[in-house]
Amino acid sequence: MYNASIAFQVLPKTKDNRKTLQIIDKVIHLVDKSKVSYTVGPMETTMEGNLEDLLEIVKKAQNLCIKEGAESVFTNVKIMYSPKGVMTIEEKLKKYSKK
Repeated sequence: MYNASIAFQVLPKTKDNRKTLQIIDKVIHLVDKSKVSYTVGPMETTMEGNLEDLLEIVKKAQNLCIKEGAESVFTNVKIMYSPKGVMTIEEKLKKYSKK
């Protein structure tokens, strides 16, 4: 069981919207390479795993945005944490899934 869920959204500041979207795609690729369980939504990405590992991914995502040309990055983060474990993404969404 995971001890944390983190939903985060990066908003890289660039002069070109296409560049912004390319940077966001690279952030999602970073999350994918991290091997944590995650779901991409239209406004944020939700990950689940060990709190320290997830926070490190958020930190790497911010650094990646700057490395890829963003002038700055604004990051929204929501954290659900319990040492005893948290519900998985699947468990949270189960009752809303269409049959």
